[in-house]
Amino acid sequence: MLSRIAESLFWIGRYLERADDTARILDVELQVLVEDPMIDEEHSCRQLLKVMGIEELPSVVNRWTVLDLLAHNPDSYSSIASTVDAARENARGARETLSTDMWAAINTMWRGLPSARAMRSTDMFAWVRNRTAMIAGIADSTMTRDEGWQFFVLGRSIERVDMTARLLSTASLAGEAQLAWPTTLRACGAYEAFIRAYRGVEADGLAAEFLLLDRWFPRSVVSALVEAEKALSTLEAGGRRSGFSDEALRLLGRARTELEYRPLAEIVYDLPTEMERLQRSCAAASESVTSRYFSLAESRVWSEGVTL
Repeated sequence: MLSRIAESLFWIGRYLERADDTARILDVELQVLVEDPMIDEEHSCRQLLKVMGIEELPSVVNRWTVLDLLAHNPDSYSSIASTVDAARENARGARETLSTDMWAAINTMWRGLPSARAMRSTDMFAWVRNRTAMIAGIADSTMTRDEGWQFFVLGRSIERVDMTARLLSTASLAGEAQLAWPTTLRACGAYEAFIRAYRGVEADGLAAEFLLLDRWFPRSVVSALVEAEKALSTLEAGGRRSGFSDEALRLLGRARTELEYRPLAEIVYDLPTEMERLQRSCAAASESVTSRYFSLAESRVWSEGVTL
């Protein structure tokens, strides 16, 4: 497969997942702010923006600042508007490999975004989640399971690990709020699955365990890491009797085993730091994928998922 096409499919997966998960994170944050008036809004918003990688902030930070930088502002590389635009641009570059239905779904989402930005915040987040779910379903039913599919799944899985880690950090930092973890589970679509798994017992530690380690829930960190490893293993040409020639596979495998085989209490003790380490592993794995598979002449230059 051409490096240009593979790269576009990888980033389509990442950008769509980023838009979806950013909507989920914002939904958690704003619900907690509304339902718990005791929270320091400015401090909470600054923490969220820091978790999302935004360092340069205005003097006044509140929920409207968060909505601008993470939802509406097309010039903010972390915003939903920016990521949807980037996904559409990559889809346009890989138009010959996408089904008509998938291209139409991505293009329709891009065209509908200005109207969605005029909705109430909660309605916009639901719209983004529904549209990205629709595109994922169309991709699942119309893409052949060739290299292009593997790059799409790889990008989506790496981004899901990274963004779930950010979501867990956000919930942990809002740990004094009683509704932080239940709201986080609902934002991931995990609340009912969590209640069934733990037979109605609700506890912050169990919620963190579920979103980190549950192998059967597709949005958990470990489940997404396994999917990324499977995609990389399929892309790896030829088997090796020992070791790994793919640095990204080694990085993701080590991140997964460190989560699975360390005591949960040790991970949860300083969850934001652990999640930051996981995000660095995802960034290093993404850089390794880029340098290995997208280094041909027609490949574009990327930095942290943003075209230069």
